[in-house]
Amino acid sequence: MWGTTYVVTTELLPQGHPLFAGLLRALPAGLVALALTRTLPRGAWWGKAAVLGVLNIGLFFPLLFTAAERLPGGVAATLAAAQPVVVAFLAVVVLSERLSWWRLAWGVVGVAGVGLVVLGPDATFDAVGILAGLGGAAVMALGVTLTKRWGRPAGAGPTAFAGWQLTAGGLFLVPVTALVEGAPPAVDPAAVLGYLWLGLVGGLAAYVLWFRGVTTLPVTSVAVLGLFSPLVAALLGTVLLGQTLGATQLVGFALALAAIVAGQLTPAASKLDKERITS
Repeated sequence: MWGTTYVVTTELLPQGHPLFAGLLRALPAGLVALALTRTLPRGAWWGKAAVLGVLNIGLFFPLLFTAAERLPGGVAATLAAAQPVVVAFLAVVVLSERLSWWRLAWGVVGVAGVGLVVLGPDATFDAVGILAGLGGAAVMALGVTLTKRWGRPAGAGPTAFAGWQLTAGGLFLVPVTALVEGAPPAVDPAAVLGYLWLGLVGGLAAYVLWFRGVTTLPVTSVAVLGLFSPLVAALLGTVLLGQTLGATQLVGFALALAAIVAGQLTPAASKLDKERITS
């Protein structure tokens, strides 16, 4: 679902208003989720939901779109793919887990694979764009790790949990969007279709599934799954926009897919360590 964002943004939405797109991706979806579930946070979860919403949505979107505007898409996607590497270290600090060299190594392989798929010979580098891309990967990684640490409160399903964060992140984006972009753009029927797709599919449906996965799977395994997004974007570019994939890009695909699969596995040595600790 997230892999469709690039083609929808470039082909359907008005250009020059990425934050407005992020706002419409987050806030309406969050409000729909709240209306469907009629479940609000309680106690400390008001603050936790706000923190997670700002990290996973409110800060991530501006940094992501800043990187996308100032860097070629391939460079931005490669920086975003660094998230599994950041998560591997955050899991040690935030979750008190042992550093998984297995998943760290495969995270690096995944970044290299994505780079081979999406980076071209004409790739250019901008300092602000690079900082924004790395910052986006870092805040999303922190948000995912904190989501794993805090879990999901009793009585709140995945839809309500996603709704809290989408709403919090969307409300955070309202003043940011108004300050940076000013008045919203003119919207034609194609743009309406694009915003509906980003909000209902790329926002509501995708984040419900994402946060359910984060609370169910090991956080380092979840982070590696994010590598699917730039791979899907590249495939859609080939199918819908007539772009081509050469031999180098196919090798990158194979490396990234291998990293995604390997990131879901636990080495035999780690299993033996767990058994010894349990004994």
